[in-house]
Amino acid sequence: MEPKYHRILLKLSGEALAGEQRFGLNEEVIARVVGQIVKVHAMGVEIGIVIGGGNFWRGRQGTQMDRTTADHMGMLATVMNALALMDAIEQRGVPTRVQTALNMVSVAEPYILRKALRHFEKGRIVIMACGTGNPYCSTDTAAAQRACEIGADVLLMAKNVDGIYDSDPRTNPDAKKFDRITFRDVVSGGLKAMDATAATMCMENNIPVLAFALAEEDSILRAVCGEHLGTLISND
Repeated sequence: MEPKYHRILLKLSGEALAGEQRFGLNEEVIARVVGQIVKVHAMGVEIGIVIGGGNFWRGRQGTQMDRTTADHMGMLATVMNALALMDAIEQRGVPTRVQTALNMVSVAEPYILRKALRHFEKGRIVIMACGTGNPYCSTDTAAAQRACEIGADVLLMAKNVDGIYDSDPRTNPDAKKFDRITFRDVVSGGLKAMDATAATMCMENNIPVLAFALAEEDSILRAVCGEHLGTLISND
């Protein structure tokens, strides 16, 4: 298998790392994900990863809580996931760095673009935690921003569903799945695949997005190699 892309930004949802238990970390799921990441790295692909924190905390859980406080708690949840993923990858012999948008220098580097690019040059994987570091911004937005900053060839969004639908397939058995769709259609249609800010950012910087199911066998590896799966979002 040959990679289609030279540099990718992989967005992993926190919930996906929890597996069927839907909370915390599932070691089998992490091992399966890490196995694919290591194979992609061995192909010479430069890998940036943005990870969510929904397996520990989602800002909207704190309905009576100040939104900024709740969002900061969510950012801290992403750090736990990032450190767990780093440890699992490094146990496979691949050097990895965690960079955070909030300063916590005792456990990770601050996110600095030039340092991230230097890590790529050195063959390291970079995991980018804490979202954008700002409340009211989702980790989808963070993934889009980091993809633009590092000049990624594609933003790979590994989700709990196998693509983008015109309605929620979990509640509507007749929901239609899109093979391809434009960013404008995502925004104008109010589709829940990714938030409008993230879609607009990728649209303006012409970075395609592939949304697919993490649970599918070797889905990350197949996506990097250009196999048709999930839903491709682009400008045309």
